[in-house]
Amino acid sequence: MYQFLAKINKLLLPSFSKRQLDLTKASKFQLAIIGWRAFITKKAINQ
Repeated sequence: MYQFLAKINKLLLPSFSKRQLDLTKASKFQLAIIGWRAFITKKAINQ
């Protein structure tokens, strides 16, 4: 299930690392997306 969500995240959600986003200047919404992607990626790897 998490691997499927990880693939959807990759397709739909923006990649802030490619945009070289500074985390200190990120909005709350951007931080939430980063946290969600990290959580799903961690779960997909550990499965």
